[in-house]
Amino acid sequence: MEKHIKNLIASSPYNMISYADYIAAALYHPEEGYYMNSRDKIGREGDFFTTSNISSIFGRLVAKWYESKYGILGLPAAVCEIGGGNGRFAQAFLKGWHSCTSTPLSYHLVETSPYHRELQEAALEGFEGVSFYREIEELGSFEGLVFSNELFDALPVHVIQKKQGKLHELMVTVGDEGFFETSIPLENEAIDDYLRKHGITLEEGQRLELPLEMENVVKNLASAVSKGLVVTVDYGYTNEEWRQPARSEGSLRGYYRHQMKTNILERPGSMDITSHVHFDPLIQQGEEHGLRFISKARQDEFLIGIGILDELAETSGTDPFSEKGKRNRAIKSLILPGGISSSFHVLIQGKGEGVGSEALK
Repeated sequence: MEKHIKNLIASSPYNMISYADYIAAALYHPEEGYYMNSRDKIGREGDFFTTSNISSIFGRLVAKWYESKYGILGLPAAVCEIGGGNGRFAQAFLKGWHSCTSTPLSYHLVETSPYHRELQEAALEGFEGVSFYREIEELGSFEGLVFSNELFDALPVHVIQKKQGKLHELMVTVGDEGFFETSIPLENEAIDDYLRKHGITLEEGQRLELPLEMENVVKNLASAVSKGLVVTVDYGYTNEEWRQPARSEGSLRGYYRHQMKTNILERPGSMDITSHVHFDPLIQQGEEHGLRFISKARQDEFLIGIGILDELAETSGTDPFSEKGKRNRAIKSLILPGGISSSFHVLIQGKGEGVGSEALK
């Protein structure tokens, strides 16, 4: 992986590449990229946890919620999950769906990583109506629920900083001791356009990641959906939140064996790289491409709204490791202050006649 990135730098003007190019290679190189190679990434043996891997209750609840809404919305019993990781959410969703209805469900998984597709196929063996795709465009015209969990936080991002009153783009180059950061006066017109369009300004010294690739993802997603609900689960900030002094260093981070790393230029291909989502631009881009904003809530608020408290079970006896006890602890970890759900938001968008906030009440 290092050799590939060094070659990218050597073949680039001024021997430097953008952070976006570095992240794209480190995460998505076809053979050596972090998400493409065959090492474990999610769970105890990997680098990070997701909500779906803490408990199956998350997937089961979303399934029951959609089962109660799809008929009202005039949608089919069909789901498209983008970036399904190890298949745990899909597995829980399918079990939850079949526990509350006999209606057959079509479940489509869009996954670019061959390794993750193998994990998904193994996790979903025996379930009917499951299909796999590499790109969402392969689906054709989709109707139903589109779900993603931590999709947008994994996109490559450019990084800028305001220095002495002027904007600079932070770049990546290489020396005797490895990769390191440098900067140039901002020349990228696409960055200028993004800042202007979304009304983003920086304070002196502030660093900020810019997900220019996000609009392409939104555009392709909106084009693939003819009618449906789009549910996005991720962590991020609004424009107002980005302006707070606490965000002045940006949010670009790496995760390696459950340790947060502030230097993402270490271990390319072996470390997860992530940054917080820009929710206001994401919502605006959705509107421009036909995805109407319906709601955005913290994940714990969303889960309470769709009935997670009803899943708590009465326990008797003193065994803290009983199935009911473990399930109750998992539920509490998803809704208590300071838990994983406090950092995540659930964005719901809709496309098509009758798919709006009124129908979701």
